[in-house]
Amino acid sequence: MFDECSLLLAGSLRVTTRAGGVDVGAAQAVSAHKGEWVRYSTPEEAEYIAVCVRAFTPEAAHRDSD
Repeated sequence: MFDECSLLLAGSLRVTTRAGGVDVGAAQAVSAHKGEWVRYSTPEEAEYIAVCVRAFTPEAAHRDSD
C-alpha cells in the first residue's frame, strides 16, 4: 500500500472516499492515505500528476473488480 498525492495542472478531478467526495481543480492538490478507499473520476478532461510513496505497483493498488 502507498500514500498518494495528486496535483491538478488543468481541468478537474472528482475524488470520492468513504467520507464523501470533493472536486479538485487546476492548481489544487489532494492526498489519499495508505489503506484509504478512494475513487478518482474526471467530470471533464484533466491533466494531473500523481505521486505515490512507496512506489505504485498494480499488485499494491487493491483495485475494485468491475
